[in-house]
Amino acid sequence: MAKINERARSRSAARLAAAQALYQQEMEGTPLAALLDEFHQHRLGATIEDVEYAAAEVAFFDDLVKGVDARRAEIDTAIGARLASGWTLERLDRPMRQILRVGAYELIARPDVPTATVISEYVDVADAFYDKKEKGFVNGVLDGIAKAVRA
Repeated sequence: MAKINERARSRSAARLAAAQALYQQEMEGTPLAALLDEFHQHRLGATIEDVEYAAAEVAFFDDLVKGVDARRAEIDTAIGARLASGWTLERLDRPMRQILRVGAYELIARPDVPTATVISEYVDVADAFYDKKEKGFVNGVLDGIAKAVRA
C-alpha cells in the first residue's frame, strides 16, 4: 500500500509541477528543452527558499509537459468548447489555462489514468491557487472534456 501512496504522491507532484512549468513557458517563452532541464535540475524534489518540493515522477511530468506542448491546439479546442458563450481561453488567467490544459491532455492522451482520478487531481491543483468557485469550474470543464473524449 505504501508504494501505491508513494506513486500517487509523486504523480500529484508531477501534475502540479507540469502546470507550473507550462505557466513559466507561457510567461517567459522558455524553450521546451530548457524548461524540462530547469525543472529536472532545480525544481522537482528540491528545496527552494525553505519550501520543499515533493519528488515528482519525472517521466510522467515530462509526458504531461511535452504532451500539452505538442497537442496544444487540440487541447485548447476541447477546453474552448466547454466555456460559456462569449468566453475564450485567452480570458482565463494564465494559471487556470495551464491547469485546464494539463488536465485535458491527461484525459485525452492518458487512458491508463482513471477519469475520476484526473478530475480530482486537477481540482486539487486548482486548490493550490484558487477558491471553491474556481475549483468547481475546473471540475465542470474537465468533466465535460472527459464525457467527450472517453466513452
